[in-house]
Formats: sequence, structure tokens, C-alpha cells
Amino acid sequence: MVDVEEFVNGLVREGVDFFTGVPDSLLKSLCARLTDAGINLIAANEGGATALAAGHYLATGRPACVYMQNSGQGNAVNPLASLADPDVYSIPMLLVIGWRGMPGVHDEPQHVKQGKITLTLMETLGIPCEVLPETTDEACALARRMLGRAVAERRPVAVVVRKGTFAEYRLRDVKPDIATTVRESAIERVLTELPEDAVVVSTTGMISREVYETRLRLGQGHERDFLTVGSMGHASQIALGVAKASPRRTVVCLDGDGAAIMHLGNMAIVGQSRCPNLVHIVLNNAAHDSVGGQPTVGGAIDLGAVANACGYRVVRSLRDALAPSDSPRFLEIRVAKGARADLGRPKEPPQTNKALFMKTLGAEER
Repeated sequence: MVDVEEFVNGLVREGVDFFTGVPDSLLKSLCARLTDAGINLIAANEGGATALAAGHYLATGRPACVYMQNSGQGNAVNPLASLADPDVYSIPMLLVIGWRGMPGVHDEPQHVKQGKITLTLMETLGIPCEVLPETTDEACALARRMLGRAVAERRPVAVVVRKGTFAEYRLRDVKPDIATTVRESAIERVLTELPEDAVVVSTTGMISREVYETRLRLGQGHERDFLTVGSMGHASQIALGVAKASPRRTVVCLDGDGAAIMHLGNMAIVGQSRCPNLVHIVLNNAAHDSVGGQPTVGGAIDLGAVANACGYRVVRSLRDALAPSDSPRFLEIRVAKGARADLGRPKEPPQTNKALFMKTLGAEER
């Protein structure tokens, strides 16, 4: 396994003094070490991280390191192709990409396709890419060589990290919880107070898993829930699409702070939609909970004020949040980090969830 301290120190010795990205479960040891070292800026999304790296290079002439899960490659494609590429501004940077869904390695459904195209996507973009070796010396040597190529050719380069490559490193600088409420308890309260006709769109990660488990515990089915896997940051837009097409139903989006912040502009679209049957609930624990607990800025910003400025009617209680309104409603519930150790995952495939949800809405596939 690769020692993250030696890996990071090796990059620093090569002149890398800025690290930015979005936390990933395969890179959680690396992310934790960077956070503890105080040389890390967690971005809202991977495209933003790429732009941050570009700005750092423009100001210093030194390349930055951008880390991400391979699911974030899509967010990064635009600035990689239209900003950093040698045909445009020719900006060097080192991408460190966690390889979820690697062919031959079991993973969750949302990672299967991305895992298949991780390397070919880099090839399509013309970004030199190699898989990181699993020993410290070899990994450091490869990173040093790829970084040298980035600088010499003034272009982005990438190393892809397989599951289990980095040795365990636990975050030492753990931020305190911003609340004591258990997220799963908050979800149960929301689900038990919904109108009978209400449907739920839940964001990827722990929240959808807890919605699934809560329905089981309550003896309910899953046909009223769209359990979004992948597509981080887009649950509110899925919910808005459902709400606009189903004006007689209450549609509830259960979102996370990291997901909402990742594509914050989506709140402006919801707020200005004037869609009266949409309720947007953000369960905020100020952490990327499912990928190592790295902090978000959710505890430092006023999401309610953001929602109000976007045109939501901001509310304070669950009951009020579900009351009649002439505009979208927003509720932030501050919760503690963490989930129970035995939290399960949906047993049915995404296609089954989709079919049940569409049947509830009276829709047929064509």
C-alpha cells in the first residue's frame, strides 16, 4: 500500500503547494492527510477544482494537484477541455482520480458505467493517464514523472487510483458536529409527516440509503421514492421536473449540504420556478459523510438566506414546510455527522426503483 504522507511529501518536494478537489471514498486517506496538513481547499465540484488549479498556476507558475472520484470527471470535462488544454491556455496540473467501478471489481450500480470509461475518457480528452502503482516508492516515482511531464508539456496529466491503493490515514482535525439530531431520525419524521400523495426524490449517498431503510422499518413500500444513485447535486432538478409534470402532488427533495452546494445554481432555478408543490429539504451536517467525513462549507453559510434570495418561501418547521404555498418551500435541518454501522443498501436495482416510481406517478415507459 502507498503511504499517503510520503506521497504528499513527495509532491510538495516537487513544488506542488496547492491541493484541491472533491473528496472520494477511495482517496479518503489522501484527503484526510491534505486536510490535516492545511494545504487543501475542498471545492464545490470537480470543475471548480480544475478552475482553482488554473488560477493558482496563473498566479504562481506552479502546478496544482486536483483530486476527485471518477464520477466527477464529467464535472471537470468542460474546464479541462476549454481552459487547461494545450490548444487553449495550456495549464499544467496533476489529476488524482479514484477509480470507482473498475471493471472486475464489485461496486454500486452508479459506478459501473463510469468505471468502464474512466481511462478512455482521459484518452479522448488527450490527457496522459496512468494507473498508480500500489507501492510507495513506485507510486511516488510515477507521480513525480507525470508531474514533470505536465510541467514540460504544459498540460493536465492524470493518475488513476485503484481501491485499496492508499494505506489508512484517519482525519485528525475532526470538526465538531453542528447539531445533535440524528439524520436518520430526521428522515423518519419527514416521511411520517408527508401527505398520502407525496413522493420523494432523495440525493445520492447515505440519505437515499436511510430513506430505504426507514421505509422498511415503517413497514412501507418504496414505490413513492426515487432513490437517486450518482448524479450528485442534481436531485433538486429531478424533483423539479417531477413536480412541474405532477402539479397535484407534493414532491419532496431530500438533499444533502455537499450535494446542494456542488450545484448551487440549481436552487436559483427551483426558486424562480414558482412551483408550489415542491418542498426542498437540505439535511446539513457540514460534511461529505459517505466518503470520509471531509468538511463542506455547509456549517459556515446560511443556506436559508440563499434559498430566500433565490425565491423560495423559507420555512422553519417540518409541518410548515409541507403546508400549502404559492412558491417552492425550503427547509434546512442541521444534523450530526455519521450513520449507523449496519446501514444497508437498496436491494433492488435502479431500474426496478424507476419502474415502481413511474407507476406511482401514472407514467408509462415508451
